[in-house]
Amino acid sequence: MNQLETLGAEHDREGFDCGVEALNNYLRQVARQHAQRGISRVFVLVEDDSPAPKPVLGFFSLAACEAESEELPASLGRKLPRKIPAVRLGRLAVHREHQGQGIGKDLVLLALKKTAEGAALVGVAGLFVDAKDASVAQFYEKFGFVALPDQPLTLFLPVQTLLQTVAAMGFE
Repeated sequence: MNQLETLGAEHDREGFDCGVEALNNYLRQVARQHAQRGISRVFVLVEDDSPAPKPVLGFFSLAACEAESEELPASLGRKLPRKIPAVRLGRLAVHREHQGQGIGKDLVLLALKKTAEGAALVGVAGLFVDAKDASVAQFYEKFGFVALPDQPLTLFLPVQTLLQTVAAMGFE
């Protein structure tokens, strides 16, 4: 069984390889520093019975952000104030050995759950994510994310849709 944990010293960051060097380097060299400085929170998926150093199956990062409602599709943006608080799913990656097993989907759903937990404490309009290409954008669209009109690789998931998805998954 896999479990989500906040990135810590007990996790094997050096052994992580998703096939994208920028994401590998982020986890290995930057993620813990960002977490310590309060810039972002990084969550890792590990096997719950793994001894330290625990191999990382995949990870994602979340950070607070602010956006302009006029950047959103008109149907969403016109209902919001000009500046909106939100969360950004900054990075998400799955170890090469575990790709194609549904872990990416699991990580997105866990990121939605964590965002919902935060939305219960502070106001957020939704969750943003930047897709690296059109196929990744399509992956996020399956969860209800919608592309920004002028930035098709930047997608937004309204908080109401996010909360409905989390409730439907039994994460309440």
